[in-house]
Amino acid sequence: MKQTKTNVRYIILIFLFVATVFNYADRATLSVAAPFMSKELGFDPAMMGLAFSAFGWAYVIMQIPGGYILDKFGSRIVYGVALIVWSIITVFQGTIYLFAFPFITLLVLRFLMGAVEAPAFPANSRLSVQWFPNKERGFATSVYQAAQYISLGVVTPLMTIILHTWSWHYVFYYIGGIGVFLGLVWLWYIRDPMHHKKCNQAEIDYIKEGGGIPELGSESKKTKISLLQLKQVCVNRMMIGVYIGQFCLTSITWFFLTWFPTYLYQAKGMSIIKVGFVAAIPAIVGFIGGITGGAFSDLLIRKGYNLTIARKLPIICGMLLSSTIIMANYTDSDVVVITAMSVAFFAKGFGNLGWCVLSDTSPKEVLGMAGGVFNMCGNCASIVTPLVIGFILSATGSFDMAILYVGSMGIIGVISYVFIVGPLNRLSLR
Repeated sequence: MKQTKTNVRYIILIFLFVATVFNYADRATLSVAAPFMSKELGFDPAMMGLAFSAFGWAYVIMQIPGGYILDKFGSRIVYGVALIVWSIITVFQGTIYLFAFPFITLLVLRFLMGAVEAPAFPANSRLSVQWFPNKERGFATSVYQAAQYISLGVVTPLMTIILHTWSWHYVFYYIGGIGVFLGLVWLWYIRDPMHHKKCNQAEIDYIKEGGGIPELGSESKKTKISLLQLKQVCVNRMMIGVYIGQFCLTSITWFFLTWFPTYLYQAKGMSIIKVGFVAAIPAIVGFIGGITGGAFSDLLIRKGYNLTIARKLPIICGMLLSSTIIMANYTDSDVVVITAMSVAFFAKGFGNLGWCVLSDTSPKEVLGMAGGVFNMCGNCASIVTPLVIGFILSATGSFDMAILYVGSMGIIGVISYVFIVGPLNRLSLR
């Protein structure tokens, strides 16, 4: 009698989703607290832009070392410990007013948080390859990718309520505390497929037959990776195009993670409570776009379309439509502004399949390292976007050029996927 396969992979997906929600929530705490923190402590827009980007500097620098650590020690330990540590750092950000130099303290804490969060998304990618066959990986990737929208749409309003009820300090205390608890639960439950007591052989066979790699990390003999082989991953034309596309998508994400609440509060004159709930609308629509894009991509694979069409079509359509954010510059209507932001965020979510492309194309021996390179290139936007917008505001006193900058990223991403990426195939180390 054929064994009925278990479905532990879906529980793993829930963990990936929730962990990613708080990954983004911890990043977004500063954007919610910024209007009040900057007023109380005397931080100007250029200083806040620097504070927002401090996370990105460390996050980018630590991607390749983080990927190496991930390949060496596995996703369970690395992700779980990182989640606990970055959440503790979040808590400490609420105490910077106690220090003689609060701005320097904030920069140091944001830098440390970026360094510790570096392995998170490569770990998500690695786990998706271990736990999901090809025909389910687009959906799985879209679920944990869409967690960023739930973070913005659900946790951001919660943070604004905390801020309004108590003060900006408590935003860091509560969100960080929840993250510590989640990290402990992660370490208790998460395992690789080959070592998970609730995952049976039928599920492992199903994953493996569908193109997943459940044995990843369980091999008794580790493959040694040369610098020449890593160069194949870094300078391959297909991957360079994917890296550029990810930078463009991440630029849009970081506008929403950093300056969007300030944009609504200062440029549109909304109250902080209204900001919390209005900012949730594009995020919720973005979540719908993210799930839809992943499901549509998997549907194309099941219908017999090749990997190139199934992954690239949603990405190109999504990035092209995301440029509609520029419409916000040409209206004074709050309704039209939020509509433009919502369409852009839906489109960005629909096309946010870069991590799925990475999982489909990277050599299995260096998935963590390849994820680190990919995330490093994409998250250069976490440095550039906050700084560029901060300097634009300081120079012009207006968000108009900042919105134009963000909208142009979608067009550049389309050009990269159309003219640079080419056919999608899994790379092999030589």
